[in-house]
Amino acid sequence: MSRDFQLPGRSPVIASEGMAATSHPLATLAAIDTLRAGGTAADAAVAACATLCVVEPHMTGIGGDCYSLVSQPGKPVWGYNGSGRAGAAASDAALRGQGMTEIGMSIHAVTVPGAIDAWGAILEQHGRLGLERALQPAIKYAEHGFPVASRIAWDWARYAGKLKADPGAAKHYLFNGAAPKEGDVIRLPALAQTLKTIAAKGPRAFYEGEIGEDMAATVAARGSFLNADDFARHRGDAVTPISTNYKGLDLVEIPPNGQGLVALVMLNILENFDVKSLDPLGPERFHLVSEAARLGYAMRDTHIADALHMRTPVADLLDKGFAKKLAGLIDMNKRSALPKAPTPNSDTVYLTVVDRDRMAVSFINSLYSAFGVGICTEKTGIMLTNRGGCFTLEADHPNTFGPNKRPMHTIIPGMTMRDGRCDMSFGVMGGSYQPMGHVQIINNMLDYGMDVQQAIDSPRFFFEGEQTVVEHGTPQATIDGLKARGHTVVMAELPWGGGQTIKIDWDRGVLIGGSEGRKDGMALGY
Repeated sequence: MSRDFQLPGRSPVIASEGMAATSHPLATLAAIDTLRAGGTAADAAVAACATLCVVEPHMTGIGGDCYSLVSQPGKPVWGYNGSGRAGAAASDAALRGQGMTEIGMSIHAVTVPGAIDAWGAILEQHGRLGLERALQPAIKYAEHGFPVASRIAWDWARYAGKLKADPGAAKHYLFNGAAPKEGDVIRLPALAQTLKTIAAKGPRAFYEGEIGEDMAATVAARGSFLNADDFARHRGDAVTPISTNYKGLDLVEIPPNGQGLVALVMLNILENFDVKSLDPLGPERFHLVSEAARLGYAMRDTHIADALHMRTPVADLLDKGFAKKLAGLIDMNKRSALPKAPTPNSDTVYLTVVDRDRMAVSFINSLYSAFGVGICTEKTGIMLTNRGGCFTLEADHPNTFGPNKRPMHTIIPGMTMRDGRCDMSFGVMGGSYQPMGHVQIINNMLDYGMDVQQAIDSPRFFFEGEQTVVEHGTPQATIDGLKARGHTVVMAELPWGGGQTIKIDWDRGVLIGGSEGRKDGMALGY
């Protein structure tokens, strides 16, 4: 699908030695500098992510979680689940006893941050330069300052009230009581010192000693079940990825507690339809994929939880026969009343880096909501996640809030494989939207022949409750066609997510990258 060069847009970035795609130019440059200094794609990914934790602080931070997929030629894809847990004393019954019906943005939404442990594990397995080197760009920007980018300034201003409500957040992330403006140069000295301590002493220094105790004291003062032992005990897990084949392409995802399974189930459903024959911007495609999403997400909300608490095996949920039955529930002519609990048989940054050896790293790091729970440690400058908001307080549910449990998790790095080699490393940010984003990217490229940049740029759509939400750029005829099929269509208040993609062209020996126009970032190769 060739680009019309008379219209605005970006061309894909093409290079041969190495490539990075992130949501901020400074992070992309940090990754490229790391590659050119002899680092692997893993070294570069951690350097880029740490930089994003400084320059894009509403979207990610060291107080959040991290997942990663790593592909190397001739080796199985390696996965890491760097999500944190609720405290050992966590009790759903106690919260219900207080009259709570959901975790929401309460202090109980804070789980132990898994990111720093994950960075250390990824570098230990796949890095060459070490964590101290990877943190240097982030330390430099936090200590000496960085200019605030356009989209980041726009977002930051929208959350000034949230930051004002917490003393630590106001102290570290507001400047003269206000959000910074586009082009303002700001510094984060407390975060710089925390990063220096981690660089000097290693990942455990984040969970133990002064930093861990500061996080524990911050949440304990507000009534959290978490304590210093919960932080000191944290370890992430190397995991075996899960996958499904769609038209000869294997989509690889992290297993639960992540929601990557949703994207796989959606592709299994769509395999039963002639997606390729549909207009990529037409109402038939938007309707079909929306209905498949409603089924996939209903499956998620019923079954996905901490792997130790799942009641239905992943293999059963991935069964193509199950998907065929779900596909049979879709009516191409109208929005249907679909089952709320289909059962078989009975804010975030994403980045990707590929190096000259064709190690591909798909990497995602998140605080969940913008600025997480909105609470920042006063001494160490760490914004804390609200990932525990993904727990339910239903008494008999696999994803119920409980001791040492991980919540159902929205962040999912993606990777496609063909004939045993990495075809593409990609991801799409945006909370619950992410599996939908993965499917749309796959459809755009595999079914409609879009290049990596066109696939990212194409108008997005999703559902929220009973509404179908579409972005600017969706044709009016498509909106009318959706309404005719029973959809309540509304325009998106904010753009849906943000994607980064690197495709490997093995035959020609080149890397082809695309970056999200809805963000400030860029793909760059050398």
